[in-house]
Amino acid sequence: MRIALVVFAALATTACGARTGLEPQAGASLPQPTYGEQQSPDAEQLLELGALAAPERSVELRRRSEEREDDPFDLPPE
Repeated sequence: MRIALVVFAALATTACGARTGLEPQAGASLPQPTYGEQQSPDAEQLLELGALAAPERSVELRRRSEEREDDPFDLPPE
């Protein structure tokens, strides 16, 4: 019984997301356009992550251990 309740609670909390388009709250507006832009971004454009915010991961796997290169910034504490 307890397990069923936990599973139901987990499913209920994951299914409570918005199913419609995003809109600003009543009385609020989207941010002003940045300098040089003609129109302000919509909600979908604001949610897009740039290349610096979500960099692509290297999927190269190591086959065996390798010696690390010398790190010039790995200094002992003063």
